[in-house]
Amino acid sequence: MSTDDLRKVCVIGASGKLGRYMVQHALDRGYQVVGVCRERSVPKLAAFADRITILPGPTNDREVIREAVAGCDGVLTVLVPWGVHQYSSGTAQAVLDFAEPHARLVFSCGWHVARDEHDRYSWAFKTTVRMVTPLARLVRAVDIDDQVEAGRRIFASDRRWTLVRGSDLEEGESQGLPVWRRHVGDPALASNMTRRVDFALFMVEALTDDTLVHEAPAIVGRLSPSALAHTGEASGAAENAS
Repeated sequence: MSTDDLRKVCVIGASGKLGRYMVQHALDRGYQVVGVCRERSVPKLAAFADRITILPGPTNDREVIREAVAGCDGVLTVLVPWGVHQYSSGTAQAVLDFAEPHARLVFSCGWHVARDEHDRYSWAFKTTVRMVTPLARLVRAVDIDDQVEAGRRIFASDRRWTLVRGSDLEEGESQGLPVWRRHVGDPALASNMTRRVDFALFMVEALTDDTLVHEAPAIVGRLSPSALAHTGEASGAAENAS
C-alpha cells in the first residue's frame, strides 16, 4: 500500500507511551487518526484532543473496535497483556474480525511471542518468562500467555498483518528506523534495546511497507552496538535476515 492510498488510521491503545508516539507519527504523515483507549486514560491524549477522534472503552470490547476501525485504511494495535480476561487475544480477534478488508493491520508485542522454531531464546530469557508468567497471573496483573495466544491468531489469519516484536524499550531522541530480523536470537538483536519513539516509527512505517505483510519482525535500535556491529550504521530496516 502506498502512502497516497492510506488516509485514515486507527491507533488502539493510543493513550500509552507507545500509542502516543504512534499518534504523533501518524499525524506527522497527514493521516486522519482515530484513537482507542480506556475511559480513565482519555486525559493522556489531551495534547491531541483537537486533532484526533477519541473513542473511550476497553480495547477488547468488540463493539468499540468495530466502530473505531470502520473506514480505516490502517490499524495500529498495541497488544497489552493486562489482567486475566483475554485482553490481548480479545483485542487482536476484534481487529481481525472488523477491520476493513483492504486495511493494513500492524500489531505490537514482545520478543517472547515466537513465530516458529527458528526463534532462539537464551536460558536467562526463558527462565525469566517462566518465572514471571505464573506470578503475574497469580496477582491478576498481566497474562503473558494471552499475548502469545494473540500472536497465534494473527499468524493464522489471512488478513494483511504485521506483528512487530519489540526488544526492551527506553526513552530518548529518535535514532531512526530500527533494524529488524526475522528471528529472535539473531546476533544483530543482541543489544536488546530500542528507543520507544522508534518502535512507534517502525509500526507506522510498516503500514505502507508491503514487504512486511505476513512478517513478524524482531527489532532493535538502529544505533545499538549489536545493530552497528552486524549491519553498519546506514543499514536501517532494509537489512533483514534471509
